[in-house]
Amino acid sequence: MPQTTITRATLSDIESLVPLFDDYRQFYEQDSDIGAARSFLTERLQREQSVVFLATINGHGVGFVQLYPSFSSVGMQPVWILNDLFVAESARRTGVAGNLMQAAIDFASESGARRLALATAFDNLPAQLLYVEFGWKRNDAFIHFTYEL
Repeated sequence: MPQTTITRATLSDIESLVPLFDDYRQFYEQDSDIGAARSFLTERLQREQSVVFLATINGHGVGFVQLYPSFSSVGMQPVWILNDLFVAESARRTGVAGNLMQAAIDFASESGARRLALATAFDNLPAQLLYVEFGWKRNDAFIHFTYEL
């Protein structure tokens, strides 16, 4: 099995991240838009609005996880939202997703966060199995709503 390297992404990683991010968006039935993907990721990293970990094999980007900061008012501690996790089809079932998940967990723990939170599609069973494997608990105590603008 090839060696996976996980690093915290910087602006110098944009060219490796952009095609992965574009593929991730297409997975969720969005149109490909490389330019917008580049702008979006560049802005997040420049403004330090998210933390991205990049998985590489032999120097080639094969996956990423993106975390956004939030806070727990009740717990009075930071919370990280695991918003995006993606592995290129060619690297699936090689442990890359697990390595990215562990990087996210380690980062959140080291940052003093109260918890990590995420949401996934009902039909994304491979992702759900990964989350359960890593000890995530389904939370049916809350009903989540969205308001589209």
